[in-house]
Amino acid sequence: MKIKHFIATLVLGVFTISIYAQTNQIEFEEYDLDNGLHVILHQDNSTPIVAVTVTYHVGSKNEKPNRTGFAHFFEHLMFEGSKNIARGEYSEIVEKAGGLLNANTTNDRTYYYELLPSNQLELGLWLEAERMLHAKVDSIGIATQKNVVIEEYKQRYKNQPYGTILIETCKRAYEKHPYQWTTIGDPEHIRAAKDEEFQEFYDMFYVPNNAVLTITGDIDINETKKLIEKYYAGIPKGEKEIYRPEVTEPIKHKEIRDTVYDNIQLPAVIQAYHLPAMGSNDYYAVDMLSTLLSSGESSRLYKTLVDQKQLALFAASFPLPFEDPGLALTYSIPNINVDPAELEEAMNKEIEKVRNELISDKELEKLKNQIESQIVSSNTTLANRAYNLAINYTFFKNTNLINTEIDKYMAVTKEDIKRVANKYFRDDNRVVLYYLPQKN
Repeated sequence: MKIKHFIATLVLGVFTISIYAQTNQIEFEEYDLDNGLHVILHQDNSTPIVAVTVTYHVGSKNEKPNRTGFAHFFEHLMFEGSKNIARGEYSEIVEKAGGLLNANTTNDRTYYYELLPSNQLELGLWLEAERMLHAKVDSIGIATQKNVVIEEYKQRYKNQPYGTILIETCKRAYEKHPYQWTTIGDPEHIRAAKDEEFQEFYDMFYVPNNAVLTITGDIDINETKKLIEKYYAGIPKGEKEIYRPEVTEPIKHKEIRDTVYDNIQLPAVIQAYHLPAMGSNDYYAVDMLSTLLSSGESSRLYKTLVDQKQLALFAASFPLPFEDPGLALTYSIPNINVDPAELEEAMNKEIEKVRNELISDKELEKLKNQIESQIVSSNTTLANRAYNLAINYTFFKNTNLINTEIDKYMAVTKEDIKRVANKYFRDDNRVVLYYLPQKN
């Protein structure tokens, strides 16, 4: 086997290697550079792999209402190259070194990463420093990525069954908060934006004082610090005030109900309840409530709607992990010849049960076991540990949540679950959408 193929295979294997037992604490070191860049280092020499990641605290909520989609646009544009990296060569450099790379955007942050053989750590640091310092934000790259993003909108949202659920839900759920638009934004806003508008966005948000550099894996802490000093200390701090929307969405006291006609064969019933912000005490109880309702085939919604009553082909519920108060989506697809209204009534009855009755001790124990397993599993790879460390600092300024968040879940009681069900899962605190096949 060729060496580069072996290294690529080894990098891929990092996703499946379980290193940490349940009782292990994840040790890390963190500090700030003078330019405001926050650095998190986690050493694990068990596998010759490193994850180099940069999290920018910018998502779709930082956009102007008439220029949505910018954060997601930059997720694409940042692979165009830089002053010292030729156009289109960024990904090729990583792949030739035997690594993997990607990026993703949410409403609240943009995340970039490279997974590399540990002897390529310096390469990864240089690559991320290049796009932080002088990425190609020029007319050629902007024109190219405009076409890419608009085509993605068509393929992933307009031409995919149920692809617009989040778009249609969020624009009805939020009156004031920028969560009313999703990360893909409006293609017309991207099409109309001028080159200088993209440059302004880059200058404001892609700066060290709005970023977290996280490195996990086969590193030497002291040597890594020297490399970070070499590539990042000289990057100037951003001069502009970083835009953070200070918008509080009004508490809802009226149900919003609507019908959406889509290119689908089977209808769907969507319910979106307003929730507290991620990381708040109530959020952990709501998350456990969602797990109770729809995590696995033994969950309440699946067991009742799919197995017992056979009203639905599928049923699920999950909270959207937003930095500000978000939504919990509960949705079902009716079985053949089942009226969506009948299915919705059955969904409502399951919600009413948790509002009116305490769950059993057995259910609570099962819930906590499920959550504990999920948290432990989420930290078994270098890539996941890098992400969790970065997000805990970016959103909460508490990197050690990676070790302590499980305690917040374990502290949730049966009474807490019933309380949040009554507080948030109210009829007058939700959006209800019926997705129906388009009429000829």
